Amino acid sequence: MKRSRINDIMAAADDMIRQYGFVLPPFAYWSPDQFKGRRDARRIIDSRMGWDITDYGQGRFDDLGLFLFTLRNGQLADLQRGGGMCYAEKLLISRQDQLSPMHTHVIKAEDIINRGGATLVIELCGSDDKGNYAPDRGGMVRCDGIERRYGPGEKLRLAPGESVTLMPGDWHAFWGEGGDVLIGEVSTVNDDVTDNIFREPIGRFAEIEEDVAPKHLLVSDYDRWLAA
Repeated sequence: MKRSRINDIMAAADDMIRQYGFVLPPFAYWSPDQFKGRRDARRIIDSRMGWDITDYGQGRFDDLGLFLFTLRNGQLADLQRGGGMCYAEKLLISRQDQLSPMHTHVIKAEDIINRGGATLVIELCGSDDKGNYAPDRGGMVRCDGIERRYGPGEKLRLAPGESVTLMPGDWHAFWGEGGDVLIGEVSTVNDDVTDNIFREPIGRFAEIEEDVAPKHLLVSDYDRWLAA
């Protein structure tokens, strides 16, 4: 993806987030130079909090892509010992008919919440005994606390205010139907580097073409731009 396109997506996303009554934290608006100058930002960097815009390395963001902003994120060590900051929170934007492809997580449990906009469609499928994608299996989820059994390939349609709880092994893909959707995600500790298992052999992060300077850094920029 071109950096100029990423800058434009950031601006449009910020506008939509504000439209629905949310405001991003102050670090969202740091310039790269401001970020580099902060000696107190280590937790933000290590927890990979911040902007995340992906086309899954396929170069078709409008068709296959997702906007995310990680607002807060705990530590995997806390989750493993069962105490401390074991949770994470994100805001996402799924555009109309923009696919976030079929995937699951090994560790993360998550609530996916329609925070506003159009209908959020979530396609579900179960796992085999080894956790692999099983197109002939369904499973069980909770929709706003109510248990609901799903069949293989079943599509949930969440209106604004509705949510679904997904556990490791619940394979899922999602997109906006009838317009763009602002999504909330509340989960256990988030690890986007190793805990996204895709059905197809695709990447998690975009490859960036630096045609202009970044307005704000992506979480995938931190290793290169903020190296100690």
